[in-house]
Amino acid sequence: MVATKSLKACELDAKWYLIDATDCTLGRLAAFTANILRGKNKPTWTPNLDCGDHVIIINADKVALSGHKADKDKFYWHSAWTGGLKERTLGQMRAEKPELLVKNAVKRMMGRRTTVALADKRLTKLHVYAGAEHKHSAQNPVVIDFAGLNPKNKRG
Repeated sequence: MVATKSLKACELDAKWYLIDATDCTLGRLAAFTANILRGKNKPTWTPNLDCGDHVIIINADKVALSGHKADKDKFYWHSAWTGGLKERTLGQMRAEKPELLVKNAVKRMMGRRTTVALADKRLTKLHVYAGAEHKHSAQNPVVIDFAGLNPKNKRG
């Protein structure tokens, strides 16, 4: 009989990956990153443990939005005060806070069936920077050529 091996917390080994988001489609980048953060790319994936890796995303301000999403997709929120409805388009979010745009996209790709505590723990391994500089060079991250994996990953 073949038994399924389940990892223990002491057997986890997290690696560091670096992804350049220049001209990459936001949704494809978020889905790829979420799989690495969850650990779904490993054969030893265990659903109840945080077996994912650390991901560094640079050049978040140069991420591409397909179609007319930059102008037409809007996010709404309310401050609970009278007249407190606020809205912002994806293009405005990319100009003002590109790190938040990428982080929210990855967060929404993580899946809703996991517990909130485990999803939050996995999101702490995501490091997003608007420019090309990052402070994690001491971890020697493995560079992933995300744009070269599939021609559809890169716009333009």
